[in-house]
Amino acid sequence: MFRFKGGHAPPSRLILSPLAGVSDLPFRLIAREHGCALAFAEMISAKALSRRSARTVAMLRTDPADIPLGVQLLGSDTEALARATELLCERRPAVLDFNAACPARKVVRRGEGAALLKDPSALVALLRTMAARSTVPVTVKIRSGWDASSPPAREIALRAREAGVRAVFIHGRTMRQGYSGAVDYGAIRAVRDALDIPVIASGDALSPALVKKLFDETGCHGVLIARGALGNPWIFRAAEELLAGRPAPPPPSPGAVAEVMARHLALCCGHYGEALGSTVFRKHFAWYTRGITGAKPFRERAFRAGTMAEMLDLIEALGAARGGEAPRLPPSPCTPRSAPSAQSRPSLSTPYGGLQPARRPR
Repeated sequence: MFRFKGGHAPPSRLILSPLAGVSDLPFRLIAREHGCALAFAEMISAKALSRRSARTVAMLRTDPADIPLGVQLLGSDTEALARATELLCERRPAVLDFNAACPARKVVRRGEGAALLKDPSALVALLRTMAARSTVPVTVKIRSGWDASSPPAREIALRAREAGVRAVFIHGRTMRQGYSGAVDYGAIRAVRDALDIPVIASGDALSPALVKKLFDETGCHGVLIARGALGNPWIFRAAEELLAGRPAPPPPSPGAVAEVMARHLALCCGHYGEALGSTVFRKHFAWYTRGITGAKPFRERAFRAGTMAEMLDLIEALGAARGGEAPRLPPSPCTPRSAPSAQSRPSLSTPYGGLQPARRPR
């Protein structure tokens, strides 16, 4: 097991990535129930958190089962970053990460995320601010560079180390590549060889075999799992088995997939309320059913479903398929069924860090 500089040891070498629009509390709880030990909440805007934006604070809701939890901050404003760091440290998350890797156009246009790879001095100043204000380990996520001609990630990682970060997360693609093209294992290896702090690799960790390849090719201390966990919380235990030298378990049966889907749906509805929770779950329905023969009409119906009952009918029909046969689409409209009572819903309303939305002065 690797340790962050200062002695803090993550509970696993496999870490759930902060996925914008995905890594909410229901998603994290499902991953934890299937072997994920350390997870990140969704990427958080430092500026929005410093203003105590109600929407941003809601993204930090957690639960006693949702620990240890990391939080990743995004920004380029020193004062906002300092304030956001102080607010988060009041309840001591496991780790605070700074994002210098996001390639989204709207983020880069603001001079945030991967845009900072073009200005290492600005990045170092922001990291020093975080490290000075934080009472928990500070890390940074970078990419292999801005483009193929930019300075090596090794140089930025060394400067980040001097700024006080305890570990470096590195995605093995440039900003220009986004999420396409080949992962540069050599760039990750170069960062790993240059640093005396943990290096956690990212990029194409889409299956247990590819997770193992990241370890084997780069010598990294840990792996960040992102897209590989979409509709596939089983990846954590399967990868751990493979890394331990044992065969990876077989894929889950349709019934097992349906059971987890129903659990995830219930968590979404408990977290957001039935109407919004059913809508939020639509994308997860699509991810869970990738590769299932005959699932296309189910996905089409799911993206029109507006209630928990409609979703459950589709999930149960998928789970009833046997022996590789195509599932049978249930009649439409679905038979009405009662939603779970408030007492039966999971208690998921604990605000992370005790932060409350700011109130407008009267």
